[in-house]
Amino acid sequence: MDEKIGLIAGSGQFPVLFSKTAVEKGFSVYTAAYVNEADQELVQLSEKIQWLHLGQVKRLIKFFKQNNVNRAVMLGAVRKTRLFTDVKPDMKAIAIIAGMRHTHDDAIMRAFADSLEKEGIKIEPSTFLLPELLATKGVWTNRKPSRAEKKDIAMGLTIAREIGRLDIGQSVVVGGGSILAVEAIDGTDATIKRGGRLGKGEAILVKVCKPNQDFRFDVPSVGMQTVEIMIDSNVNAIAIEADRTIVFDRAEMIRKANENNISIICV
Repeated sequence: MDEKIGLIAGSGQFPVLFSKTAVEKGFSVYTAAYVNEADQELVQLSEKIQWLHLGQVKRLIKFFKQNNVNRAVMLGAVRKTRLFTDVKPDMKAIAIIAGMRHTHDDAIMRAFADSLEKEGIKIEPSTFLLPELLATKGVWTNRKPSRAEKKDIAMGLTIAREIGRLDIGQSVVVGGGSILAVEAIDGTDATIKRGGRLGKGEAILVKVCKPNQDFRFDVPSVGMQTVEIMIDSNVNAIAIEADRTIVFDRAEMIRKANENNISIICV
């Protein structure tokens, strides 16, 4: 096989993991990498790489078209706080935004993906080539949630889905029947820290898919870093959704959770 696949790469391990898998499966990877976000390791894993600033849509499309790339994936995070400080929108990006009724996160990403597809570049689901990363149902850890924690999880799921419907975030921290923290532009890690400070040892993280989730981008993910921040923040359990959450370093994540008496529940 010598198929071409485009990669629009933000930060984190997902773009690197995808690139390694794609190369192993015989794909040539053409990477459009965001400056100050994407991992330098992608240089070695890519057939060609083009570094871009946020908003350089025309340049991204030109890169893929020049290399006859007609499908791509959008992987990795872009720190939302940078959306106000490190953007160089071209006329194509401005036209996309101008044609939108709402400029929430998902609306912008969906308009961007749709714009690429109109240019003949199909955007594949983020789990393309790596379906095994999707979470499976069950309690993964030695410690199961207590009755009180189950009640908090049920409440957290309801609230998290509602903030997802409003396109605010994907996570909440719950404790003692109260919502301690809601994810906003600062992201999940900051939400864990805020909730943990208020929880005083009773905090639980709940992270879900948005009800209208577009699986081409921004599918919720967890991994070792999530558990490490939970430990530092005194958060005792995490609940995620089966088949709707990407899990990195699952075995290591479970081992670390068991060592620290943390419960991982996939509903």
